[in-house]
Amino acid sequence: MEKIQVRTRFAPSPTGYLHIGGARTALFSWLYARKHGGVFILRIEDTDLERSTQAAVEAILEGMAWLGLDHDEGPYFQSRRFDRYREIIDRLLREGQAYHCYCSKERLEALRAEQMGRKEKPRYDGYCRNAARTGSRPVVRFKNPADGEVAVHDLIRGQVVFHNRELDDLIIARADGIPTYNLTVVVDDMDMAISHVIRGDDHLNNTPRQINILRALGAPIPAYAHVPMILGGDGQRLSKRHGAVSVLQYREDGYLPEALLNYLLRLGWSHGDQEIFSKQEMIDKFGTEAINKAAAAFDSEKLQWLNKQYLKTIPTAEVLARLGWHLDRLGIAARDPPTLADVVQPLRERSKTLVEMAESAGVFYRDFPTYDEPAAAKYLTPLMADPLLMLRQRFSDLPRWTQEAVHEAITHVAATFQLKLGQLAQPLRVALTGGSVSPPIDTTVWLMGRERSLLRIAKAIAYVQSQGY
Repeated sequence: MEKIQVRTRFAPSPTGYLHIGGARTALFSWLYARKHGGVFILRIEDTDLERSTQAAVEAILEGMAWLGLDHDEGPYFQSRRFDRYREIIDRLLREGQAYHCYCSKERLEALRAEQMGRKEKPRYDGYCRNAARTGSRPVVRFKNPADGEVAVHDLIRGQVVFHNRELDDLIIARADGIPTYNLTVVVDDMDMAISHVIRGDDHLNNTPRQINILRALGAPIPAYAHVPMILGGDGQRLSKRHGAVSVLQYREDGYLPEALLNYLLRLGWSHGDQEIFSKQEMIDKFGTEAINKAAAAFDSEKLQWLNKQYLKTIPTAEVLARLGWHLDRLGIAARDPPTLADVVQPLRERSKTLVEMAESAGVFYRDFPTYDEPAAAKYLTPLMADPLLMLRQRFSDLPRWTQEAVHEAITHVAATFQLKLGQLAQPLRVALTGGSVSPPIDTTVWLMGRERSLLRIAKAIAYVQSQGY
């Protein structure tokens, strides 16, 4: 038996941004293709000409590139395949698998109201199916089988059976000739030889309809895997308040693509108790059989935790490459000294995002406009004026500017004034950074450099004096 080549696809609609749910679907499809040595296809479903935008297309492509989900074929655009869709529609009409429907909007609305009044599922009644009708601007409906059933062998849910009598004759071309989703997706999957369709479970009800069209065309039926939706932490459908924002917003907020991919992987899929996966491990261990059947809950705190782990462990060169983009956005020019690599090392242990890291790094390269008021009130007090004066002198007299020498100077001054190290470190930290949080104080002073440290300590002393102490 000939082995079928795995061919998966991700088919977003450019009527909005690439969001978390779409990115997870893309990841699962990409992983499945990569694991099986297959082909991953990117397809832009832009037949909604009024709502599709070029900006959304570019955002999707940029988001996929940032995540590192490279495609082997595409991007294909449905808007460029209308001739092919019309060819298939004409074929279905010619072979008696489809028909023109002239039912007016008023008739369909009345039919729907009657059915709902009888507590029936609204469905088209086949009025134009077997009788010659006339009128203007008809739609085209697919002639769905009237009896029998469609068994969907879902890779996640198992077998799901639909009865054809519950499926009406869906519209495959509107009155203006524009093909509908259920027709275009079938033609694309057929033409692109898609072997596995991995998508959200909101498409499950479309699947039996699409299988029937594929059968009418004599095309192979792909394997389907319908991934449960993502919910917010409160159990409600994921929305912007839960974190359902553009994937690129996570880049702007300082998340690493590796961390976001890892989080999306674990959002409904598991491999034992393992939490952190390299990209190669994702490929090697992924399988649809381990995807949960229940909806997953989005947890922004877990994503932040993962991002922090990645910031601490990925190579420094990768951190620097990603950090530069955020420094530029903040208008921070990281010119030596100190080297950005030296600044990043202590910040990696305490930063949750690249934005937080960039903001923390900024104090080593540019002056801060004001002190944090609570920190200044607590630590820049009259008792600190003399210790800061002595510190400034000790730093000025150091023969060599090393972290060890800086540490000795701080401990000497603290001992001289009978202060615990923290009692001197915090005022010094506020003097140098404007706030009460930074890497260890000797590291902070050393990275700040002699000249900048002396200037900022002098500024802090002047600040104390200006407060009327």
